[in-house]
Amino acid sequence: MVLPETRGPKGSHRRNLSQHSFEAWLGDGPAATAANGSSSHSPDRLHMVEKSGQLNKTKIAEGGRKLRKCWASSWLVLAGNSLMFYKDPKVAAAWTPSSSRPESSVDLRGARIDWARDLSSKRNVIHFRTVTGNEYLLQSDSETVSQEWYQAIKGVIRRLDEENPLDEPLLYPLSRSNSADLVDLSAEEEEEQFGLPRGDTQPAPSSPDRAYKKRVKSKLRRFIAKRPPLRSLQEKGLIRDQVFGCRLEALCQREGGTVPRFVQQCVEAVEQRGLDVDGIYRVSGNLAIIQKLRFIVDRERAVTSDGRYVFPEQRCQEDKLHLDDPQWDDVHVLTGALKLFFRELPEPLLPYSLFDDFVAAVKLSDPKDKVSKLTGLIQSLPQPNRDTLHYLLEHLRKVMAHSDTNRMTTQNIGIVFGPTLLRHERDAASLVEGMVYQNQVVELLLTEFSSIFTAPTTE
Repeated sequence: MVLPETRGPKGSHRRNLSQHSFEAWLGDGPAATAANGSSSHSPDRLHMVEKSGQLNKTKIAEGGRKLRKCWASSWLVLAGNSLMFYKDPKVAAAWTPSSSRPESSVDLRGARIDWARDLSSKRNVIHFRTVTGNEYLLQSDSETVSQEWYQAIKGVIRRLDEENPLDEPLLYPLSRSNSADLVDLSAEEEEEQFGLPRGDTQPAPSSPDRAYKKRVKSKLRRFIAKRPPLRSLQEKGLIRDQVFGCRLEALCQREGGTVPRFVQQCVEAVEQRGLDVDGIYRVSGNLAIIQKLRFIVDRERAVTSDGRYVFPEQRCQEDKLHLDDPQWDDVHVLTGALKLFFRELPEPLLPYSLFDDFVAAVKLSDPKDKVSKLTGLIQSLPQPNRDTLHYLLEHLRKVMAHSDTNRMTTQNIGIVFGPTLLRHERDAASLVEGMVYQNQVVELLLTEFSSIFTAPTTE
């Protein structure tokens, strides 16, 4: 077993395989040796740079648990058994085995690589996963550059598999990357597996107790390897995601509708409290109370189990959430929770892939062309997105009708909900440039609501 990612040296009472090999590769320590005392890698191979250059990078999973995508430009160096990431291009360009330490590095032994077809709206995206469930996406606008990196990384992985193959139970395909179904070997077992001595002492002779432990570990690995994948458990309804941060399509499918129940509950409660509250949706509510409401929504709908949410068979949890309770009297808490729900969607209500199309639509000079273009884009949305957007805009138009008292004009609502409903996938300077267009999209959807939604869906 190996450490997949390194962020600088850490003190330890025992050195495992990945520490030996990484330090040897950097030139800071002795090379890891096999059982017969010979070096497991040639010095030329350890110190040779296979490839280096700039790519866009994001980490999408850690230990099998999903992470939100956050694309950033990074300078990569592929050498030895590692892929290293640098922020400073000068450091990466002047790389030598002992010159500097990377921002982070990934051990490619036992990794799996493929093209990301459904994980990003970007083109030419490479998807690879380490043996411990860390997943990365690498991307370049140039198809040639992405192809070269794909072949280079794939070649290193293939070579490492041939030189030092891992146990079969650790080799999981990328299609099972949503499940945390990897087993970490202990440091002792790493040393036994690769024939490495522990510290400066020779391996202890076999004993009945040691043999028993090895049998137990082997059985546990086989047992966990036979567990059903997360996808099948989700399809059977045994494991489901929480409400905040859940994909809109999955949440609606789970609830049997096209508009999330929590959205409906918040909207109904806000309209009951009164739409003439000054600064509604613009004034921030008490963050602590908003987070408390969020926790109750997720917690009541599930029982925490091993870091995930397991739902009971009876779907009666919704009845436990009463937004007419005095603790939710502040309408700004409800509006803050509703905005938080939309901000935490893994993909915004108006998907990443349509961001440029929506911006292009509002840039058109002819008002009729704008409405026509937006109508086509709205009709192309998945039904949960389209129906939820229709429901929300219908509510916001009611808010606008009270603008004389609440001061929430079309422009103010656009400023509040533009970045919430429509945002660029990559946090870069282009996002700042497109902010004014995000607001204009929401404003146009509100003012031309009846024309764009010519056949409103019925709830």
